[in-house]
Amino acid sequence: MHIETSTLDSKRTKLYIFLFGIFLTNAIVAEIVGAKIFSVEKTLGFEPLHLNTFFGIWDLNQTAGALNWPFVFITSDIINEYFGKKGVKRISYLTAGFIAYSFLIIYGATLLVPADFWLDVNKGDHNFNINEAFAKIFRQGLGIITGSLSAFLISQILDAYVFHSIRKVTKGEKIWLRATGSTLVSQLIDSFVVIGIAFVVFGNWTIDQWISTSLNNYLYKFFSAIIMTPLIYLAHNLIDGYLGKELSDQLISEAGQQE
Repeated sequence: MHIETSTLDSKRTKLYIFLFGIFLTNAIVAEIVGAKIFSVEKTLGFEPLHLNTFFGIWDLNQTAGALNWPFVFITSDIINEYFGKKGVKRISYLTAGFIAYSFLIIYGATLLVPADFWLDVNKGDHNFNINEAFAKIFRQGLGIITGSLSAFLISQILDAYVFHSIRKVTKGEKIWLRATGSTLVSQLIDSFVVIGIAFVVFGNWTIDQWISTSLNNYLYKFFSAIIMTPLIYLAHNLIDGYLGKELSDQLISEAGQQE
């Protein structure tokens, strides 16, 4: 059965915009909240591990920006599946641009002179300066954005390459292998580079703090990629249902043929 060009273009465009929206939203949110480092143990009600390792004391501390990052690379893999490396590169470059734009606006907001009443109603009993806190948090994010944009583009391009390579080797079979495999390789680079540039180069972290936090981030992404593998198949089935079998197969075939 022949699919009309208008129908193909309409469904393909709507799918791409929807996936791009998920990808972009999660990426920007992760960048904004990434300035906060939280204790996994204390959040769960336990005392810090304080494990002695070759790189120093290891506690389960990680950036809040890692929490929703699994949805970024899952969406990236789905886009790669249906739109190929070109589709992934396109959203990666656009997202990097939007993230940079967002932080320019945020940085500009930290320079605005605060209203007196806003300072007064938020100072509480301890003379808390909310404007200083606002600037401290969001300007810390500027270091994160520098490291993150570098690592983001490198890891996304690497993810697309590994995904495509595994697809060729497995002849289009084993979705779980190319999705999980590409994530595990790309996020190893992303986890260490982002934190290294943001908090060591532009901050005052020690090497021990960098290694332990980066390792925690990677382990979280590692296990998330494995645990969330069923979501890849669920998304695949939902998209196939939306596109129809013929159009779905056509997009996947075209994506797999990209060099």
